[in-house]
Amino acid sequence: MKSNTFKFAGLLALSLTVAGCASGPGGGSIYVPAGDRSSPDEAPQPPQTGEPRDEPRVERKSEQPDQPVRQPERTAPSYQDEGDALSPAARSLIQRADSLMASGETQAAVAQLERAQRIAPRSAQVYFKLSQAYVALDQLGSAEQFTLKGLSLAGSNSSLQRSGWLLLADIRRARGNVAGADQAEARASAL
Repeated sequence: MKSNTFKFAGLLALSLTVAGCASGPGGGSIYVPAGDRSSPDEAPQPPQTGEPRDEPRVERKSEQPDQPVRQPERTAPSYQDEGDALSPAARSLIQRADSLMASGETQAAVAQLERAQRIAPRSAQVYFKLSQAYVALDQLGSAEQFTLKGLSLAGSNSSLQRSGWLLLADIRRARGNVAGADQAEARASAL
């Protein structure tokens, strides 16, 4: 019996609290519009439906007339006209890598060429040299990828492109891709 009394008292307190919050000091709505009003019981003005005279009309996107949507022009991927010139530091690293390759230290040559790549990341010559080093390491998949990257950076330098296509033909032939090698050689002879 005692627990029922506590439950009833709790429910009564809760309902009085909720009722007190719902009706403010004016006993009416809890909504109070912004702005000065002369008396708290005065009703707010209804919103104006006509256009205000001192404010410009803003059209919503849904109210604007249909206009054709322009599609961005699609162009073929552009390649640079000329490959980046090698900086003296990158040229020095390539020369050091060539001497390391000649002495049979191919892994050390790759390290030098990777440094040159960080210095001149848009130079086709660096990628072709890396490709040659990976051929020497018998990593033909990596060599082919470096050659393709170098070809994409060769630009309009036909002698650089020709050497890249011939290098690619040799790599593809070593991988057993005779048709791909023939295609690369045809590209080289077309230059």
